Amino acid sequence: MQDNLAQDLEKIFTTIKDSSLHIYQILRNNMGETTQSKNSTGDLQLQADVLADEILHKAFKALECVKEICSEEQEMGIELHNNGIYKIAYDPLDGSSLMGANLSVGSIFGIYRGEFLPKNLVGAAYIVYGMVIGVGIASKLKEGVDYFVFNGEDFKLQKTLFLKEEGKLNAPGGTQKYWSKTHQDKMNNLFQKGYRLRYSGGMVPDLHHILIKGGGLFSYPSTTDAPKGKLRMLFEVFPFAFIFENAGGGAIDGKQRLLELVPNHLHDTTPCFFGSNKEIEIVKR
Repeated sequence: MQDNLAQDLEKIFTTIKDSSLHIYQILRNNMGETTQSKNSTGDLQLQADVLADEILHKAFKALECVKEICSEEQEMGIELHNNGIYKIAYDPLDGSSLMGANLSVGSIFGIYRGEFLPKNLVGAAYIVYGMVIGVGIASKLKEGVDYFVFNGEDFKLQKTLFLKEEGKLNAPGGTQKYWSKTHQDKMNNLFQKGYRLRYSGGMVPDLHHILIKGGGLFSYPSTTDAPKGKLRMLFEVFPFAFIFENAGGGAIDGKQRLLELVPNHLHDTTPCFFGSNKEIEIVKR
């Protein structure tokens, strides 16, 4: 079973890398133009969101091992192959509203063997589109997060990422006036300890920054305007929880491990905190 898993994951990860090149071409020719439609959670869709979703749908359809996909841009899951083993949940273009400002955006993938439950995750990946195309890959077959960079010809492994026990970056999401006093105090305390603010408004570039620098904290808490958080479990939270744990860090909703949560709907959200172990312990306390 492990041999098949390794081969299947290699096919899926190769497809993700190849798809990133096509999506990058879209980004180079799109400055954040909107469509007239909204996605399943009411966000106004950008042309790039729709086109990236179409690219990934077509790419995964070519893999017979993929049974079903679900995308942040679609209300329901889409069945591809009856005999497939894996289900893939993905955000085709995270942070696309930043495109007009020429900031980095990304894509996020969770690979589930069986139903869309975090206990079934066997792999996860993210793409960051910046000055170069970078792809971070994690699987249950090895520790760490392999980070590949496209050099103009192919993807080369740059390094395998691991988190230190403690970092110095703080990426706090959500509008501050909607934070609880407890969360506000916690963020202020981190800054008083010398943590540096690194928040772009994009989940992928901010979490990638923490991974590359070896530690820190990313948070999107429960707020008065979004009591259940804003980020979606299947497409965003679970894949990065898997990635951070594989890198030796932690991922919680404030108290509970994120990979122990059970979604009731494909588009359920949750508060979330990702970081190195010392920061996660601070959040728990």
